[in-house]
Amino acid sequence: MNTVNFVTIPGSIVPNQEILVFGQERLTYQALNELIAKLSFTFKQLGLRQRDVIAILDTNSHLYVASYYAAAKAGLTFLPLNYRAKDAELEYMVNTANARILLTGDRYVELINRIASKLPGTQLVAMGQGDGRMPRLATLLEKAEVDETEAEVEDEDVSVLMYTSGTTSLPKGVMLSFRDFTAYVTANVEMADGTDRGVFLVCAPFYHIAGTTAMMTNLWTGRKMVVMPQFEPKLWLELVERERVTHAFVVPTMMKQLLDDPTFTSTDLSSLTNLAYGGAPMPLAVIRRAIDMFPKSVGFVNAYGQTETTSSLTVLGPDDHRIEGSPAEVELKLKRLNSIGKPLPDVEIRVRDEANNFLPPGQVGEIIIRTPRIMKGYAGREDDAALAEGWRATGDLGWIDEDGYVFFAGRKDDMIIRGGENIAPAEIEAVLMSHPAVDEAAVIGVPSVEWGQTVKAFVVLRPGQQVSADSLREFCRTRLASFKRPEEIVFIEALPKNPLGKILRKELHAREQEQAQTQH
Repeated sequence: MNTVNFVTIPGSIVPNQEILVFGQERLTYQALNELIAKLSFTFKQLGLRQRDVIAILDTNSHLYVASYYAAAKAGLTFLPLNYRAKDAELEYMVNTANARILLTGDRYVELINRIASKLPGTQLVAMGQGDGRMPRLATLLEKAEVDETEAEVEDEDVSVLMYTSGTTSLPKGVMLSFRDFTAYVTANVEMADGTDRGVFLVCAPFYHIAGTTAMMTNLWTGRKMVVMPQFEPKLWLELVERERVTHAFVVPTMMKQLLDDPTFTSTDLSSLTNLAYGGAPMPLAVIRRAIDMFPKSVGFVNAYGQTETTSSLTVLGPDDHRIEGSPAEVELKLKRLNSIGKPLPDVEIRVRDEANNFLPPGQVGEIIIRTPRIMKGYAGREDDAALAEGWRATGDLGWIDEDGYVFFAGRKDDMIIRGGENIAPAEIEAVLMSHPAVDEAAVIGVPSVEWGQTVKAFVVLRPGQQVSADSLREFCRTRLASFKRPEEIVFIEALPKNPLGKILRKELHAREQEQAQTQH
């Protein structure tokens, strides 16, 4: 199935339904389909042929959404670029993908002109006003005809090429096929039929799998999509109130910023019924605050997934977020609030040890998964995570309890080995963040002659709070085994993170290496 059908089929059923809102732009299915058809014509006029790659570097917009579907309509591969990537990373992604066209937003024109000479095979097109040196998409659209054709794609053709930020190396190009998206979307939402499916607020960037799948599921199911260019807490709250938003997805850092915003308590959030979160581990203190502060009508959903698996693998549903019942039930709910939930219907999950044996409930090992929507592969490189019989290694550590709930214990690469003992940073971080003065914490292993590695913690304090490193060590002493306690605690103003709130431990490691070299 060609993913452009996520718009054309609902558009044939309810053509006049308003489906996409961005700023002053408000598009019905019919208007969106016409824009898609003109963009498809334009892409072909620029010389693109089926299976060519078209890249885009911009923040979210209605035009971004239409460009993806126009690429699908023409049978092209769409490459959404991380707009926070550095010059060398962008150059690497565009060239290794062999992108024929690069659609460039106004705020990135200067950056792209700076590296244009290093992109010899790529034609530049301005998404906005541009600077006069590259053709403007708006001008090309004025001359465009409506493309009535739709490319016949193979299921395994690559629809989206999505580069994931490498933790230790260059980004990997994840090849997601038309089949992957069709399997995910049709398994998780019903097709639009004219009934009211509510309003979804998109603030995750479209270059991230959470943004891409939001673009697909909501248009297919007929849920109006309100698009933010980038997340900004005050605007998010304003849009929920003004557009009567029912559904949204945020990452943990966004959730915290919303709760901390001065306008939170005076905003009407009564329309909100479903608030999903994911992209990075959610601190227990933050989700507890959210449950207390948002209206009781809000159903919270924790979603865990990977780009390589076309988004979500497990879900912790609204019922698991309602902390009520007998004391024993409340205790169990609070314990499960630390989990990432249960596998979706089309996902199998197991935990394995270093010898590749499946582990029983309660034992920590690497999470492995099996699902029909695993990526086609990495562009130009081997997939070293592929296992026998359709299983795939996630690189994440965790365990499964007796009731099938999956618990995340950190990245396998982040594991600290001190004197032969394995230590998961997430466990120490959770203890540190349970201290009333601590806002955030990140733990890494640092080289040690005696132990191989020792534990170092970076701590961000809550505004107006003070605590000494000795006091925190004493706090940990009663809650952690001796070998897990941080030998060193450093206070910093903010943790380095990616746009979706994942802690960039490689930057903390780099800081340690620089410090070590300076001392020598």
